[in-house]
Amino acid sequence: MLFAVLVPLLFLAVFLIAAARRVKVYDRFAAGVAEVPSLLRSLLPYIAAVLILAELFEASGLSALLAEALSPAFRFFGIPPEIARLVLVKPFSGSGALSVVSEIFSAYGADSYIGRCAGAVYASGETVFYLAALYFAGAAEKKPVLPVLIALLSNLCAVGLACLFCRIL
Repeated sequence: MLFAVLVPLLFLAVFLIAAARRVKVYDRFAAGVAEVPSLLRSLLPYIAAVLILAELFEASGLSALLAEALSPAFRFFGIPPEIARLVLVKPFSGSGALSVVSEIFSAYGADSYIGRCAGAVYASGETVFYLAALYFAGAAEKKPVLPVLIALLSNLCAVGLACLFCRIL
C-alpha cells in the first residue's frame, strides 16, 4: 500500500520543488530527451558486446565447464555446487540467470535448500558486466579493471552470505 502511494508522491514532490524554484519542467525534460540519441550511440556498442559475450559464454558450454571445475571451491565456501552455473551466469546476464534459476527450481523445488540459495543468489547479485558497460561507456576515464574486480568479489561475497543465511534460516 505504501509503495503504491510513494511513487506518485515522489513525482508530485519533484514537480512542486521545480515549481518553487521556477524551473520549466517540460523544457528541461525536452532538453534531456534531446540528448538521448547521442547517449544511445555511445552505449550501444558496449551493451551489444556484453550481450553477445553473455550468450557465447552460455551457448559454448564454457559456463557449464567452468561451473563443474569451480564446484569444489564453491562447496568449500558453503555454496552448493548445484548453483555454480547460476553464480557464473549472473554477472553477465540477468535473463540468463533467471533461466538458470527456473531450471534449479524445476529440478530441486523452490522450497529446498538449493532452491532457496538460488533465489537468494539471484536476488543478491548484480549483472556486473552489463552495468560496467553502461557506466564506462559514458565515463571520461575508461579503466574498468579494478572496479569490475571489486564488483565481482562483492558478488561472490554476497553469494556466500546468501547461502549461509539460507542454511541458518
